[in-house]
Amino acid sequence: MKKSSNYSRISKVMAVATLLAMVACESPTTNESNLEAEPTSQLPEPLVEPVLTQAERDALSPESIYQSFKDGNQRFVNNELTVRSHSNRVRETATGQFPKAVVISCLDSRVPVEDVLDRGLGDIFVGRVAGNFVNTDLLGSMEFACKVAGAKVILILGHKHCGAVQSAIDDVQLGNITAMLANIKPAVEMTTSSEGADRAASNADFVYEVAKNNVRYNMDLIRERSPILKEMEDNREIKIVGGYYDITDGLIQFIE
Repeated sequence: MKKSSNYSRISKVMAVATLLAMVACESPTTNESNLEAEPTSQLPEPLVEPVLTQAERDALSPESIYQSFKDGNQRFVNNELTVRSHSNRVRETATGQFPKAVVISCLDSRVPVEDVLDRGLGDIFVGRVAGNFVNTDLLGSMEFACKVAGAKVILILGHKHCGAVQSAIDDVQLGNITAMLANIKPAVEMTTSSEGADRAASNADFVYEVAKNNVRYNMDLIRERSPILKEMEDNREIKIVGGYYDITDGLIQFIE
């Protein structure tokens, strides 16, 4: 009886092993069949867009770069972003970079700078700080970008529903945030269009005016605090512009 019981258990184990082997053999065939049936014609071919060489970048005018920002933002709004081969661009920029512009943007995660301008790897320098204001560190970064590295456009990019602007308006006091918001206070003080109305973050019109004035104020601050960049602008070597990004539709209002 014991020997018969052992044979029975062995037979059951062999039967299970045979079934598992059959399933294992069939699964790849089924998957391969499904993959072969997948239409490959719907997959877009990545555009191999070469990174600009120094000679190509140097041949561009500040005006043409500024116009490329406007065109790129329109493509973003229309959901027609350029399909780029990022792996190719990673390899091409590994040994050097020749960006054509520098953008100072807010920290806000809803403002993906390269995307909203339809730019790729190696195209632009980006500096980010809550409230897109200019300080000594960012001025030095812009001087490096333009005077040393050859960028030809500076864009200060603010945006709608900016939490830093709203906090500056309401005089938020919290740790290092207090000192940071002091950089935005001049824009609050210079905004007089809402006189008689509520000068608070709850007033959307007032917040809108302060955010745009914050862009204008920092454009002027660049000229005031950086003789290097002011001289380059006067000589038409660079262009200093601003922008206000609407997070509800993706459109940038450009400010000169």
